[in-house]
Amino acid sequence: MGTLKKIIIVAAKLGYQVRVFADAAARAGYTTQLITDRCHQLSDPWGDSALPLNFDQPDLDSLAGLEADGIIAVGDQPAYIAALIAEKLGLPFHSVESVRASTNKLFARECFRKASLRVPWFRLCKPQDTDLPFPCVLKPLGLSGSRGVIRVNNQSEFVAARERIRKIQSDQLILAESFIEGPEFAVEGLVHSGQFRVLAIFDKPDPLDGPFFEETLYVTPSRVPQKTQILIEATVTEAVTALGLTHGPIHAELRVNATGAYMLEVAPRPIGGLCAQVLRFGKGMGLEELLLRHAAGEDVFGLPLVSGAAGVMMIPIPKAGIYKGASGIDAAKAVPGIEDVIITAKEGYRMVPLPEGSSYLGFIFARENEASQVESALRLAHSKLHFELMSMLPLL
Repeated sequence: MGTLKKIIIVAAKLGYQVRVFADAAARAGYTTQLITDRCHQLSDPWGDSALPLNFDQPDLDSLAGLEADGIIAVGDQPAYIAALIAEKLGLPFHSVESVRASTNKLFARECFRKASLRVPWFRLCKPQDTDLPFPCVLKPLGLSGSRGVIRVNNQSEFVAARERIRKIQSDQLILAESFIEGPEFAVEGLVHSGQFRVLAIFDKPDPLDGPFFEETLYVTPSRVPQKTQILIEATVTEAVTALGLTHGPIHAELRVNATGAYMLEVAPRPIGGLCAQVLRFGKGMGLEELLLRHAAGEDVFGLPLVSGAAGVMMIPIPKAGIYKGASGIDAAKAVPGIEDVIITAKEGYRMVPLPEGSSYLGFIFARENEASQVESALRLAHSKLHFELMSMLPLL
């Protein structure tokens, strides 16, 4: 079996996605070293033996003596920290410059435009902006997961949305860009030594027309014509090259209409939350294990996606409130095609929908022969779930 390999997992905090990676590493026969954003004065508060590192001001000298065979990141900011660590330790990963460009919406747009990719009209918001191309979309430069993203149709909506975003995070610069009509797609991919491979194209069956952009359904394989899928793959490949991403996972978002494919983002990380559970490769290997094996230098680049269709619903938060519980879970699990229903919301926790919030109530997973069957199963299972959210009293 050779020497036991060690993989560094960089994460902002210990969450369910980190635990999935840790479990996958154990199945692959690897050891892991967590590096998380926490105070160095706390002595292993979560019992995970993680190394503490301030992600805002990373002191890489504190990692002196650390050795590993590969590195993986969970999230956008962790991807930048992973790039810094990889550069210091000589591990294969996306470069610091490419990750910095990928995780800043303005820089990414400029890279795409220089590469002659289709992008929305865009510019940084100015205090007295009055000549925006309505409808347009406002986006905080540094937030992810559609948090703070708002469509506006006129000047009064623009002023209100801009102030709303600033209340979410006052130090965020705001990007304004024209709204692009058409369906949106997500692409999961992997870059190996500069060569890009599409792992899966996800349809997003629910229209994402605003005013907020909460993602719910992801279904693969895509049902659009092969010509459109080829266009999607070619566009993301060009975007990966434009950003300079060379080694590791990517998660891309784009829209397609009659005029072509418009790049929205390419993130240097895998799909978030538990959504990766829908992807299986070879004889059933999960995405997390595939990415860990790739990080460790194993040859998994050509493993095919298993046949059939699969999908996930990220259960939206219908209103703000204190989560009290859920019912109908067994009925939802009994729907043909449903593999699992996982409620991640915790009793007593405050739940906030978009654009202020950044989480979901849980996930529904389905697997069937056809993508249309997957979508139907997810919608039917969701209809059987009922959530109790207690209204929050205003502070006096």
